[in-house]
This record gives sequence, structure tokens and C-alpha cells, in this order.
Amino acid sequence: MSTAITTATATRSGEGSRLRLLRWGAGGTALLVLLPVAALLWSAAQGSGDLWPHLIRNVLPRAMFETLVLALGVGVLAGTIGTGTAWLVATCRFPGRGLFEWALLLPLAIPTYIQAFVYVDAVHPLGPIPTALRALLGLARPRDLWLPEVRSLPGCIVLLGLVLYPYVYLTARAAFLVQGSSVLEASRMLGAGATETFLRIALPLARPAIAVGVTLVLMETVNDVGASEFLGVQTLTLSIYSTWLNRSSLPGAAQIALFMLAVMFGFVLLERWGRRHLNVVNGARARPPVRRILAPGAACVSFLACLLPVVLGFLMPAGHLLHMAWQRLLFHGVPATILQEAANTALFAAIGTALALGLGLMVAVAGRTGALASGLVPRLASLGYAIPGTVLAVGLLVPLAGFDNLVSAFSAQVFGHTTGLLLSGSGAALIIAYVIRFLAIPVGGLEAGYGKIGTTMDMAARSLGERPGGVVRRIHLPLLRPALGTAALLVFVDCMKELPATLMLRPLNFETLASHVYGEAARGTYEDGALAALLIVLVGLVPVILLARLSRPREG
Repeated sequence: MSTAITTATATRSGEGSRLRLLRWGAGGTALLVLLPVAALLWSAAQGSGDLWPHLIRNVLPRAMFETLVLALGVGVLAGTIGTGTAWLVATCRFPGRGLFEWALLLPLAIPTYIQAFVYVDAVHPLGPIPTALRALLGLARPRDLWLPEVRSLPGCIVLLGLVLYPYVYLTARAAFLVQGSSVLEASRMLGAGATETFLRIALPLARPAIAVGVTLVLMETVNDVGASEFLGVQTLTLSIYSTWLNRSSLPGAAQIALFMLAVMFGFVLLERWGRRHLNVVNGARARPPVRRILAPGAACVSFLACLLPVVLGFLMPAGHLLHMAWQRLLFHGVPATILQEAANTALFAAIGTALALGLGLMVAVAGRTGALASGLVPRLASLGYAIPGTVLAVGLLVPLAGFDNLVSAFSAQVFGHTTGLLLSGSGAALIIAYVIRFLAIPVGGLEAGYGKIGTTMDMAARSLGERPGGVVRRIHLPLLRPALGTAALLVFVDCMKELPATLMLRPLNFETLASHVYGEAARGTYEDGALAALLIVLVGLVPVILLARLSRPREG
């Protein structure tokens, strides 16, 4: 009897220890995400302020103005395209609607810096688009044909809007599909036309979802560094990059980064404030809207409205990349470094994905076991997605360099030789940045997956004597496999495409596909970067296809 009691006590003690360990691990993950922000505050406080008169006079006014105009312009353009096409696809019948339902997601496969990379080359006076237009119009000289300048703030707004509108399209289409047909039918029965029904009924009901999509667009816009630099737009992100590298002022870069971080969280708070009274409850079994059959003229306009963003946002840049890559292979063969760069990209993305999945699973499991009843730790662990890559890189430099110096000094004192830059010089800093930046994806995905697993299954397993670890291993993980697979794919591709953090934290003489594209674009040798850009786009198509399949509504 006493032996049984002792065993049960030991078992409970072991389970309590594992639960505490899980709680500490989840809390440590949240602290890891907050580490760059704390380091930014410390780094900014070290600055003497000597740089600020120059920044305030010559840098920040233009950077702030162009950042806000860029964000506003891209938000309006992406919101208009995404909402309009979502409404047409969700509620109307016209030729090609089934095709556009998934094709409108294709621009997500093209990173913003590759979009700029392609268009700068394609609309050059001697590029394929002006050349084809001159041939069509019978013009002989390049100066005889005027085209809008793509290297400009309006050009950057258009190009980023064409890449980022799918964020709004996804959320808006989902909102329109769950509104149900009864609300729209009641509006029409009261004499409202299609346009009035959309503006006065459907659009207000979908505003919370549209606001979420636009907020994601704003975050991606402010995070961009490659497209802005290629197109001559001086954003806050670019100012951080140039202040650190060109002026060798880490405190100055940290101060701008803190200002930019405040702008980012301002966007989030504005989105929350804007939809504070817009909580809408729909019936769980609401019938999907009955799609209206459009007249021939309206059907033609709808077809063109959906076709244009797909052509300009994906087909044209992807086709141009394919042509440039083919020409490069014909005349020069495969670049000697491309295989090594692809291997570097895949290796670092795989390591970052594995760590992000492991930490995300730990946070999700801790929340499931009740160790994180308040839900604060999962929210903190997801904050990294709101931190731009440049801000994250600047915030990681100080703590990682401090750790490297501490270990090196200890090694020199004990063993007589230094260890060098263990983290910041080995690529570990870049992997840590990937994990912090994209940890929100597995945390959110696994929380959603856990939401579909009832607690009764856990209780039944526990009543049969299964320990908490066995419940997770034998019940949760098999059921969470789809969520884990989707999160792994999304994180891997996002790591491959990430440019700002990669540029600032990669080791010396270390190139990825993204940094290769950036370097060739900076030198103006676009053909040499086409193959690397095409590889990124092709890999990026995989999650887009998966997303299209998962988001496709079931016809009822």
C-alpha cells in the first residue's frame, strides 16, 4: 500500500516538474521575442544624440512622409483590389470565376523585392515592354514613347499593391461567404440594387475582416526594404539600414528603429480601434450567398477586373523571370554559386522552421494544459510578426554580441584562447531572427488546431492512466499533423523570402537566394539574378497552392 502511494506521489511530482518546465519554456519563448525590443531600448539610450540634428534635418522628414504615403497608398490600393475581386468571386457568376477564385492568390508567391526587380528591368526604355509597344505603334526611338516612371513613390505603391492585395482578398472573401444569403436577399427585396447592397450592407459587415487584411498589408509594406531601395523610395526601414551600415551608428539606427516600431504598433492599435464596434455574429448554419448571374457587359468588366491584377501581379513578372533565366542559362549556363546559395537558403530556412515549430508547439501545449490560462504568453510569442526585419536585426545585435564577448572572454581566461563570434558570426543570429519573426505562424496555427480537439478526449486518456506527455504524443500530435505541416511550409517559405534580416545578420561571404537577387539588382545585372529569383517564386508557389485549396469554399 505504501509503495503504491509512494509511486503515485512520485508520478504526480514528476508531472508537476514537467508542467513547470513546460511553463518556464513557454515563458522563455515569449522573453526571446521581447529581447530585441528591450535591446533596442538599451542601444538607443547609449546614443549621445549627436546624430539626431542631422537625422531630423535631412533624413526623418522625408523618410516619415514617404513611409506614411507609401503605407496609405498601398493600403488603399490593396484594399480596393482585394475587396472588389473578393466580392465579385464570392457573389457573382461570370466566365472564369472558378479560375480566379484561386488565381487571385498567385501574387503572394512573388516577394515585393522581386516584383520591383522584374519591373525595373521590364519597363526600362530598352526593356521588353517598351520595345513591344514601340513595335506595335510603329515608333523607332525610345524617347518617342512615354511611360510612367516606375522608380518613384507612385510606382512603388502600385507594385506593392499588386503583390499584397491577396491578404485583403482572402479575409474579405471569407467574410462575404459567411454573411449568408438571407441578409443580401432581404436588402434586394426592399428595393436595393447590387451596388447599394454592397456599399450599405455587405461592406460594413465585412469591415472587420478587411481591416485585418489591410493591417497585414501595412506591416508588409513598412517591413519592405528591397523594393523601396530599387524604386528610390526613402522609407524608415531603409533609413535604419543606411544609418547602421553607411554611418556606422548602431545607437542612431536603434533610435530610428524604436520610432518605426511605434509606427507599426500604431497601425495595429488603429486597426483594433477602427473595428471596436464591428463585432458581427453570423448564424453557424447560414446559407452561402446565391451568386448573381451577370449581364454580358457586367460579366466582361468583372472578368477584366479579376484578370488585370493576376496578369500584372503574377503572370507578367513570372513570365519575364522565366525568360531572363532561360536566356541566362543559354548564354552563360548555371551560375557557379547558385547551388551553394540554394543550399544555404534551404539549410537556414529548415533550421529556423524546425526551431519555430518546436517552440510554437511548446507554447500551444502549455496553453492547452492550463499553464497559460491568461493567454498572455501566446500573444507575446506572436509579436515578432509585427517587428520589421530591420528593426529585429538591430535589436538582436547588442544581446548576441554581448553574449559572444562574454563567452570569448571566459574562454580566453580559462583556456587561453578566444572563441570569436559564436552567434553573430556563425549564422545563428539569422536563424534566431527567423524564429522570432515567424513564430506567430506555428503558434496561431497550432492554437487553431487545438481549438478543434475537444478536452473530453484528454479526460478520457487521463482516466485510462495516460500521462500528459503521452496524451500530447499519442493523441494531440497525430490530430495536429495538418496544422503542423501547414505551419512548417509557411515558415519555411517565409524564411526563404525574408530579405531585411538576411542582409543585416548573415555571416560574411554567406549568400542566400534572396541576398543574391538583391546584390544583382543593386549592380544592375538583372539577368544574373533571374534564376535565383525564379527559384524563390517557384518555391513560394507551393504554399499559395495549398492556401488556395484550403480556402476554397465548399459548394453547398
